[in-house]
Amino acid sequence: MQSWQKNSWRKFVVKYAPDYPDGHELSAVEKTLGAFPPLVFAGEVRSLKETLANVAEGQGFLLQGGDCAESFSEFDADAIRDTFRVILQMAAILTYGTKLPVIRMGRIAGQFAKPRSQSYEVKHDEKLPSYMGDIINGIEFDSKNRTPDPTRMLKAYSQAASTLNLLRAFADGGYANLKHVHSWNMGFVKSDPQGDRYRHLADQIQENLQFMEAMGIDSSNTPQLRKVDFYTSHEALLLPFEEALTRQDSTSGLTYDTSAHFVWIGDRTRFADSAHVEFCRGIENPIGIKCGPSIDPDELIRLLDILNPDDSAGRITLITRFGYEKIDSILPRLIKRIESEGRTVVWSCDPMHGNTIKSSRGLKTRPFEHVLTEVKHNIRIHHAEGTHAGGIHLEMTGQDVTECTGGIADISDEDLTNRYRTHCDPRLNATQAIELAFLASEELSRSNNGDLW
Repeated sequence: MQSWQKNSWRKFVVKYAPDYPDGHELSAVEKTLGAFPPLVFAGEVRSLKETLANVAEGQGFLLQGGDCAESFSEFDADAIRDTFRVILQMAAILTYGTKLPVIRMGRIAGQFAKPRSQSYEVKHDEKLPSYMGDIINGIEFDSKNRTPDPTRMLKAYSQAASTLNLLRAFADGGYANLKHVHSWNMGFVKSDPQGDRYRHLADQIQENLQFMEAMGIDSSNTPQLRKVDFYTSHEALLLPFEEALTRQDSTSGLTYDTSAHFVWIGDRTRFADSAHVEFCRGIENPIGIKCGPSIDPDELIRLLDILNPDDSAGRITLITRFGYEKIDSILPRLIKRIESEGRTVVWSCDPMHGNTIKSSRGLKTRPFEHVLTEVKHNIRIHHAEGTHAGGIHLEMTGQDVTECTGGIADISDEDLTNRYRTHCDPRLNATQAIELAFLASEELSRSNNGDLW
């Protein structure tokens, strides 16, 4: 295999890349980004990889969630706080139900780019480039906004840095203290039956904390009770941005993509000659590989040979996204192949992307019942195969949106237009995300106790 450089991806097949009209402007932006400080640090990435190695051994669970695509226009401290809070709630539910440590990871502080199946969009006989995320172009349908603009990378960096600053304050500044579990409830969660379930869980946690305090264990002498580790992730799609933020660690001499702790290769860019695979080959970050219905087990083994030739634990997370109707026929075969090859991976379930449909009003949506079905089948299949269902990967938000139908909130097709705000794909709202955490936790608990059948 040829030696790797952070720009060696440029000699490989690049798919879903924007066509920038001014190459000199692009080069100038890349140079500017290359001089900016890192967004994340090598020590944080190493810590994440160590905890993911534990998940691969069945000793943890990965909770990964956040926006389908972050936007510049909806950048808001309250929205960041609410998404962080819901992830804390979900992690508390999953930890309590599974008795396993939960890795909290956001699709945040960098999830700005989206691959699109069509390069162009036509409206009223006008043909313009498709919207590819705010880091590339604007969602407004006009020539100026839809023309790819490299300076948007600078704004994306600034927003990611501000988001990370706020997340670090929340994670380390007392907001994540378990004593505050009641205050994590938001108004629209408090008012429904799922809020009652969460309050019951919070009461149980509070009773346990009071017992621990009576034994001399509290947040003043046990940091794990007052702060959490929170990691960021995004799809490594826009490679000029990723390359510009790739640095050599001064202590270890190893190379890290400092745009996020964890990056993944999308279902549309995971092939052997892919520029995205080549780029990810040389960085030390943990890597996710999205595995959709088109995945070929032989191809996946080749990718693992390229991306993780030493079979390092915690390096690879396989994020399966088959849809509730296809998971039973595809996942067992994939598990068997990975197990027969003796590969060490984290298995995570993305129940969102394979379950996208068009509503009666023409809006993209995801029925909660289909999402839940894929999650349950994923857990049961891993139980049957003797492997660990190690994670869940969700497009969700802390806001009270109406983008996915169903759930205990009983959102209908007619309700979708009430608060349909996504820039790309539909997200679970806070109530639906918490409900899914409860139901997944119960299923995982039954699996761990051998009670699924």
